Amino acid sequence: MSSPNPVVVYLHGFNSSPDSRKAQVLRQWAKVYRPGLQIEVPALPYSPKAAAELLGRLVESLGSRLKGCIGSSLGGYYATWLASRYEVPAALVNPAVRPYELLTDYLGENTNLYTGERYRLTERHMQELIDLDVTEIARPELFFLLIQTGDETLDCRQAASKFVQARGWIEGGGNHEFTGFERTLPAIFEFFACSGK
Repeated sequence: MSSPNPVVVYLHGFNSSPDSRKAQVLRQWAKVYRPGLQIEVPALPYSPKAAAELLGRLVESLGSRLKGCIGSSLGGYYATWLASRYEVPAALVNPAVRPYELLTDYLGENTNLYTGERYRLTERHMQELIDLDVTEIARPELFFLLIQTGDETLDCRQAASKFVQARGWIEGGGNHEFTGFERTLPAIFEFFACSGK
């Protein structure tokens, strides 16, 4: 009897969805180059606490099938928490480091760019983000940091400083979406394989 398919989880960013461009690129790439791999892209709740609870349940349900997670922007912040708590290898793509500071500009009513759903971001959500903060990276070998210096949304120096001991892919130029993301996927999957998951 064959074992269940291995899984990689992709975590989308703030105000995004499972239909984000990088999620679609990842799914298409995996179809061609990793046909036995299952890509899971959960729709993350607006509440960080609820998002963490959902991710915890997902990781526990997948067990040893989970080979790694890829997190973009706010998804990178969640991936940092996930990797630190469950020892899952994580590739962080232009990750948010202090989203509880950045997202104060979005307090109040917002509309999801993909789904059109309206929601309210509150101070309580900022505290929930703080509660998930991984202040020290105890196991840098679990992380693969991918940043482009042209990121117009986040200060890439924050991530470079926090993950200074982790494996890194740092490019000049680019943008927050990470121009040419598909080029990084072979290296990301090599990292997952070498992490022994």
